[in-house]
Amino acid sequence: MSKPDELLVDVAALVESGHSNQMSLTVVAGGAVLTGRLAPEAVWRQRVSEVLADSDALGDFAAVFTGPPNQEGPPRYLHFHVARILQGPVGIPETGGMYRVAIEDVSAWSMGDVSYFDH
Repeated sequence: MSKPDELLVDVAALVESGHSNQMSLTVVAGGAVLTGRLAPEAVWRQRVSEVLADSDALGDFAAVFTGPPNQEGPPRYLHFHVARILQGPVGIPETGGMYRVAIEDVSAWSMGDVSYFDH
């Protein structure tokens, strides 16, 4: 989007304010469909840092995520946790991952988490 959707920015701002980390959202960005729950950036950064710190190979990168989030102006990113990239009949990874998506890159979005079921 050349100009981010104001309603999506408002949703992100409410999540950032700490009112809820239970907001499920599905977005299309760069042709990929991503679905999951939003988290405040500070919470997302802390969780990413913890995962990296526990890794022998990637532990040095943990410090990059411990800095404070940028609090100036409206949110520019969506921070997903327990999220999946939908590809065909599956979500990758099955257990959910942590993703950061620029709001300006979102071309479509919907409230709620999309799931596939094989009946």
